[in-house]
Amino acid sequence: MEQGKYSVGLDIGTTKIVAIIGRENDYGKIEILGTGRSKSLGVHRGVVNNITQTISSIQQAVEQAELNSGLKIGSVVVGIAGQHIRSLQHSDYITRPNSEEVINDDDLEKLCNQVYKLVMLPGEEIIHVLPQEYKVDGQSEIKEPKGMYGGRLEANFHVVVGQVSSIKNIGRCIKSAGLDLGNITLEPLASAEAVLSQEEKEAGVALIDIGGGTTDLAIFKDGIIRHTSVIPFGGNVITEDIKEGCSIIEKQAELLKIKFGSAWPGENKDNEIVSIPGLRGREPKEITLKNLSKIIHARVVEIVEQVYVEIKNYGHEEQKKKLIAGIVLTGGGSQLKHLKQLVEYITGMDTRIGYPNEHLAGDSDDEIASPLYATAVGLLMNALETNNKQYVEEEEAVLEEEKVLVGQGHESAQVSKERKSIFDKWSEKLKDFLDNAE
Repeated sequence: MEQGKYSVGLDIGTTKIVAIIGRENDYGKIEILGTGRSKSLGVHRGVVNNITQTISSIQQAVEQAELNSGLKIGSVVVGIAGQHIRSLQHSDYITRPNSEEVINDDDLEKLCNQVYKLVMLPGEEIIHVLPQEYKVDGQSEIKEPKGMYGGRLEANFHVVVGQVSSIKNIGRCIKSAGLDLGNITLEPLASAEAVLSQEEKEAGVALIDIGGGTTDLAIFKDGIIRHTSVIPFGGNVITEDIKEGCSIIEKQAELLKIKFGSAWPGENKDNEIVSIPGLRGREPKEITLKNLSKIIHARVVEIVEQVYVEIKNYGHEEQKKKLIAGIVLTGGGSQLKHLKQLVEYITGMDTRIGYPNEHLAGDSDDEIASPLYATAVGLLMNALETNNKQYVEEEEAVLEEEKVLVGQGHESAQVSKERKSIFDKWSEKLKDFLDNAE
């Protein structure tokens, strides 16, 4: 199978690294061909802090995905998060030389590229420039200016900025693991792609992705991204608190959290007790579930309140900016018992848990449809989209070439020969693939 047909998303998280290989099926849904995951050892709060360990973790995940699918991984789309990410609003405009021609993709690209030239603080780099609304000759609130006439094209942009060194470190890890870096995407944007429906984005929704090291937030309204932020707390700080509060080792704390943890202390009776084996012949420890929940509750409330401050900063309380669809929770941390109720209690907003199965083919593995894999599935979708664009552009270039050939008086036999050779190449590749698949 050619690289153009399948793509790879690589989620470099604080607790796990996931590689997912997939392709689009005939119905536009995503078919997962293989996955691999490994424990992430060189990442702290979403930022690489040990290159060597991260490289070996990436290689492990990638090898597993390759074994799983029988395919070779070339280029990957990677997510970026961490406390160095910030976002800002910016508006810019271009004056078009010829207002008699309609606005096309080149104009929009020119306007976007202009924003990339913004002067940032030293050591910062622009990761995304996301257009919100356009204005054409002063007429505002235009979503799609393509095909309109106008001399002055302006737009509001949501600009996401990150640290150059962090971005370079990710690039370095990918290269050293023997892969090509296809694209870098902000993780909350990727998760949003995977778990939100178009209706929710229209109505207004806040996506909260609680990962191991960071909690990412993305807010949509009228189908457009309005606000993003990364909060440097996640599931790991909860585990740390349990470890400290109950004087047990991290592995036990993590298991306790997953098996018995709840974000709502009132749910546990006073007499519910878990016994934890002591280290090396020491007495076992007895921990009441009520205390465990109190520890978790305190930290979760802190995380949710910080996220809520960000939602208020976006302006959720204004009538026009109201988030009608409320909150969607995803990421590994969203699996904590009673978290949905707690979030509803603190924010007063409707809440649901987001599963990344919206765009997956029906026969996908249930495990992939877990909130744990939201970011990885989103990155895979981004990779497929990027690949499709390149594929279309290449096709267009070939067609242009053919037009030129015909224009120069070459008989069309030449063209059909070219066409045939493309088709031949493709069918040979397909034949190869089928031979290998057996």
